[in-house]
Amino acid sequence: MIARFDGFEINPIHEGDAWKICDLCVANEDRFKRFFPETLKQNLTPTLSQLFVEKMTKAFKEKTVFLYTLKETQSRKLAGLIYLKELDWTTKEGEFAYCIDYNFEGQGLTSKAVREISNYALNTLDLKTLKIIVHKNNISSLKVALNNGYKWKSTLKNGFTPPGETALDMELYELYKY
Repeated sequence: MIARFDGFEINPIHEGDAWKICDLCVANEDRFKRFFPETLKQNLTPTLSQLFVEKMTKAFKEKTVFLYTLKETQSRKLAGLIYLKELDWTTKEGEFAYCIDYNFEGQGLTSKAVREISNYALNTLDLKTLKIIVHKNNISSLKVALNNGYKWKSTLKNGFTPPGETALDMELYELYKY
């Protein structure tokens, strides 16, 4: 376990998470399809989710992508996923991506989870720069960055292309270890 707060806990992904991740993605398909199309596509059936979990647990062990689950401690209900990806161990950088179940949005859980994993990444993994890339209209995601002390760095022209849309400019926020 990475952290515990407010009746929730953050853990590395593990083999037993496949069904819960499938349920999360299917229940939130409309919410995830724009900014989480790859995660969604890989978790639309239990079989796909099992393959996804196997791939992500391997990536975790290889330290290429860290995927964490945010669960209610008592019920074990999966509330969200937090990625620490685009890891560069030479420059000691990583990028966050996160999604939360519609039943848990607006409670500040993603901000708290990102705070905990940011501290873990800076102090335990010894990363020096953490990034959050968001679209300016994704107010909830912007709040996660700002609530955790991430500072606006630049606009990434055509930084992300959602399925069936034209490329969007994205905003880069960073947090540094001093």
